[in-house]
Amino acid sequence: MAQILENIPLAQQCNYRIGGPARYFCDALSEEEIRAAILFAREKHVPIFILGSGTNLLFADEGFSGLVLKPNLKHIVLDADVVKVGAGALVSDLLNFAVAHSLSGLEWSGGLPGTVGGAVRGNAGAFKGEIKDRIVSVDCLNVDTLKKITRDNSACRFAYRSSIFKEKGGQEIILSTKIRMEKGEPNQIAAGIQEKINYRLQRHPMEFPNTGSTFKNVDMNLVPARFRETFAKVVKLDPFPVIPTAFLITEAGLKGTRQGGAMVSAKHANFIINADNATAADVKALVAIVKNRVFEKFEIRLEEEIQIV
Repeated sequence: MAQILENIPLAQQCNYRIGGPARYFCDALSEEEIRAAILFAREKHVPIFILGSGTNLLFADEGFSGLVLKPNLKHIVLDADVVKVGAGALVSDLLNFAVAHSLSGLEWSGGLPGTVGGAVRGNAGAFKGEIKDRIVSVDCLNVDTLKKITRDNSACRFAYRSSIFKEKGGQEIILSTKIRMEKGEPNQIAAGIQEKINYRLQRHPMEFPNTGSTFKNVDMNLVPARFRETFAKVVKLDPFPVIPTAFLITEAGLKGTRQGGAMVSAKHANFIINADNATAADVKALVAIVKNRVFEKFEIRLEEEIQIV
């Protein structure tokens, strides 16, 4: 039987260190416990929120009035060149497994925080790589029917920082995924991973609680024609041509801007950091300021990459 806890502070469950209590909380260690937690929520007539490791979440100051369910399935199993990974396994654990078994293909994700399930849900990507390019299939659980579903890559409807799992808003809970890799030289794999980790440590404000990139980068096709020539020098492939949102925020003069305890990082402008006991209200207000200023200057509407709960 799943253990259901009450009034658990969500600030302790996310990187931002922000958020009120969850009315109910379940750290589910098996598919059976996940099903039991769903049935519990039905009995209590409360909503369910699916939690990975909380690396890109902003929880409300009021907390969450339903059940926060954490599918903490951490198995990593190798079958030929395919790795089956539980949704609760950390990306860093998968990378350590890859090095230990001489498996190449995910070096781009070095330093990527969070769980594999979260990476699949948001089609995580960096350095021209995306998780969708390696996924064979995903096992998930339908919350309504409690039936297990296997979706192949195409059925996952992967898009830029999105998937069918994100579109459905928690209707399907990711249980595990199969990832295809190829044999490589372990020292080279480890070096490739470490290179990305070092880049993040040098360029990102890891000394403060944060959720990574606050906003998605901007598709070059959405940039007003009169700005395209100006932006041409900063276009990057991510994996298609985009304008780095950090550039837009910097050009709008927003680095270092504060709202209460929240601040636009002076180190990387697409990070809104918890600089001094920020509240969710502080972060939301600063998100609105950034979006308004960038639109006023460039006629571009930024879209959040973080999830606000």
